[in-house]
Amino acid sequence: MEKNFMPDIKTMDEIYEIQLQGLKWTVKHAYNGSPFYKKRLDDAGISPDDIRSLDDLQKLPFTTADDLREGYPFPLLSVPIEDVVRIHASSGTTGKRKVLCYTKKDIQDWTHFFARCYQMAGLTRADRVQIAVGYGVWTAGVGFQLACEEFGAMAIPSGPGNLDMQCQFLEDFKTTVMCCTASMGLLMAEEVNRRGLRERINLKKMIFGSERSSDAMRRRIKELLGLEHMFDIPGMTELYGPGTGLDCIYHEGIHYWADYYILEIIDPDTLKPVPEGETGEMVVTTLKKEAAPLIRYRTRDLTRLIPGECKCGSIFPRHDRILGRSDDMIIFRAVNIYPGQIDHVLSSIDGIGSEYQIHLERGKDGRDYMTLKVEREQGLDSSSDEALKKRIAEEIKKQIMVSANVEIVDYGTLPRSERKSKRVFDHREQ
Repeated sequence: MEKNFMPDIKTMDEIYEIQLQGLKWTVKHAYNGSPFYKKRLDDAGISPDDIRSLDDLQKLPFTTADDLREGYPFPLLSVPIEDVVRIHASSGTTGKRKVLCYTKKDIQDWTHFFARCYQMAGLTRADRVQIAVGYGVWTAGVGFQLACEEFGAMAIPSGPGNLDMQCQFLEDFKTTVMCCTASMGLLMAEEVNRRGLRERINLKKMIFGSERSSDAMRRRIKELLGLEHMFDIPGMTELYGPGTGLDCIYHEGIHYWADYYILEIIDPDTLKPVPEGETGEMVVTTLKKEAAPLIRYRTRDLTRLIPGECKCGSIFPRHDRILGRSDDMIIFRAVNIYPGQIDHVLSSIDGIGSEYQIHLERGKDGRDYMTLKVEREQGLDSSSDEALKKRIAEEIKKQIMVSANVEIVDYGTLPRSERKSKRVFDHREQ
């Protein structure tokens, strides 16, 4: 018998009551347990008793990634160190890693709401789940695996890379679901196609974590593998790890587990809330996290809240796919550009593949120049390259208001990755 991981919540008012009680608990717990939070709240002139409604959230100071790095090795710790049963660290590329501590209850909570993701994706205990994400100090592999086991499906912990082994597992174990980055998904789709394995495997769904993926990339993966569904799973180490929400089978936004955290969307410049439906920076406040609670943590991820109810009937509110990071922004000739905007433009153009690169250079004249390297669609010859270049340049100019040089390259010539693909190369910094 399938286990149910969804709570018995019928109305948003019930969610708001859970959030208020959780917010009161979190502020009190952090104030009493963490010298960092006590000082931060004292400096802001706030005591736990001042939290009487959800509107009081706005009074609380923000927490940032810098606070995590400065508090290394055990930042935001709000319980005795003896209560910590595990640590995870982000795969950050600059300075010290962001390390997060977990109590036994934190792990249990994370496993439970992650299992909800498998339920929302329509899995059953008969599914076989190939977990091709990183194991080790980061949260991905162990998060996907524990939740899969709790849910009751078969976990195949393959880890990333090793395409020979991945293909063998797909064929021999009759994997039905694969969890990976979208870049790894494309790599696998192309490899399955190259080896002629499509009719010999049983893959129905992919769950993508860790990176933004373009519509063109997703269409290509779905077409090559004949998938029924591809799901987006958000997650960051600071907020437990992956599994904090999932899009349902209608793929009209990510349902997020509002009984475990509060999501605000703010303007990254003014730090004020933006209207529902407008893009801004995600700010999260945990409601049950013991070891390293988050109070108004600025994630730097950009998204928007999606208004209205979903036709799947879930009470859980939705946010859009992650559109990029506020610190990923490119400033090019005084125009602010997010890589996701270029994704969006390229995804609407026929005749191109799913991979591209953005190269930024400073000319001898002191001006900045952008070159877009874009793959031609598989199977097309180069006769249409000039028309394609013109179309891409025109759409970029029309939609993003900048001029770009466009190079069309053969399908498969831009590098594939089993982790996250690097697409922006800013040579101006050198």
